[in-house]
Amino acid sequence: MYRGRLEKDFKHWVGMGLLPEASARQMLAEYDGRESAFRAGRVLLVLAALLLSASILLLVAANWEALPRLARLIGIVALIWGFHFAGALFIRRGNGGLAAATLVLATMSFGAGIALVGQMYHLSGDAADALLLWIAGACVTALAFRSAAVTTVCGGLAWAYFLTVLSENGLGEIVEWQTWIVPALAILVVILVRLTDAGRARHLAYLLVVAWLIWLYIENSSLGFAGTLAVGGIVAFLAAAMPGSPLRPMALEAGSAPAFYSFALALIGFSVLQFEAVGLFTEVAAGAGVLIVALLGIALAGAQNGAVRYLGYAAFAGELLYLAFETLGSMLGTSGFFLISGLLVAVIAWLVIRIEGRLMRTGREEVSP
Repeated sequence: MYRGRLEKDFKHWVGMGLLPEASARQMLAEYDGRESAFRAGRVLLVLAALLLSASILLLVAANWEALPRLARLIGIVALIWGFHFAGALFIRRGNGGLAAATLVLATMSFGAGIALVGQMYHLSGDAADALLLWIAGACVTALAFRSAAVTTVCGGLAWAYFLTVLSENGLGEIVEWQTWIVPALAILVVILVRLTDAGRARHLAYLLVVAWLIWLYIENSSLGFAGTLAVGGIVAFLAAAMPGSPLRPMALEAGSAPAFYSFALALIGFSVLQFEAVGLFTEVAAGAGVLIVALLGIALAGAQNGAVRYLGYAAFAGELLYLAFETLGSMLGTSGFFLISGLLVAVIAWLVIRIEGRLMRTGREEVSP
């Protein structure tokens, strides 16, 4: 998507005479040559590696009892080290796609080895413990080979750990140390993302933190916890998007994700406050907080971050309609409600046009010397 917009902008600037055509071609070629650039062939190779991993697991499982114990161990070790050596060879030859695929195979084979050895020797422990060991091995591979693909696998395994813990223990029976391992795994994935240049994998970490916080609220639903979510989201968003914030350069370097997810968390927090509110006045006050947060997000990050802008528009419009329904729906008939809703949508459209015009003027002022 970004590559298409970039090429379209280059063509427009070349047509206006602002950019030489040769320079545009060179810049596109440089972008296409980056390791982080999307390539369908590389993605298909990684998907093929995942399918091959599944076939290896099924093949070994189907013939497990027929294999001698020594042959099982030798076969598992051979798969793990063979794929790692193949990945190193492909990296040395400059074939990043095949290297990513073979390293994913190596990581999946390591997980298969953990499961099969545990079954063979009847080792104690549960699936969550095995996943932690699997994540540790995957992290070593990701760091040793600077593999973005394996970092993505680490993000998926972190999610698998969270879901496994929930399924094995239930929502209310998770021990405390397992609770805090989830954000620790998210931090670990973010560190791997920075070290391996796996930009897209950071979304797995951010989504995991948001899911973990929502789960904590479900387990500890209260007005105080809802307020903590709202305040924490606002503080995180201001740190990522407020001009002059010492953390803003680091957040911008990480892309649009920090501002978007912190903004989403703030909206979730104020929405939960509205859910916890008792009485019409407090509910309307919490709804006003949602509106203020939406406008704040659009004003601070809307010009540079399309995801924040559209989420802010949706939250602002949805909250206005919700407040209209709650406060006026019981007092007006159906036709009156739709009349008020139509007027509110018109007001929203006017506000959006004004905000977008201001954002465009601000962008032009920043570009001009």
